[in-house]
Amino acid sequence: MITRTRRETVTFKHPARIKGIERLLPAGAYEIVTDEEMIEGLSFPSFRRIATMIMVPGAPPHHHSMEMIAIGSVDLADAQHRDAVAPNV
Repeated sequence: MITRTRRETVTFKHPARIKGIERLLPAGAYEIVTDEEMIEGLSFPSFRRIATMIMVPGAPPHHHSMEMIAIGSVDLADAQHRDAVAPNV
């Protein structure tokens, strides 16, 4: 099975909550890592997402370390939408 990993950065303008993460994430830029596997048997290359993770600062007292936490892609999209429509105070 052929797999690939994509990386992207998302930025939250406001503190964010993402389902599956038990703490409020501060506003800022976060690296998103997405693993995908090739769907075999097609006449063209096509991939399906098998995992989405976010890199976040460690929970206190380990705030100088980084954690990779598995999240749902829909949960990430929901958090991005909430951030986009949140009023700037």
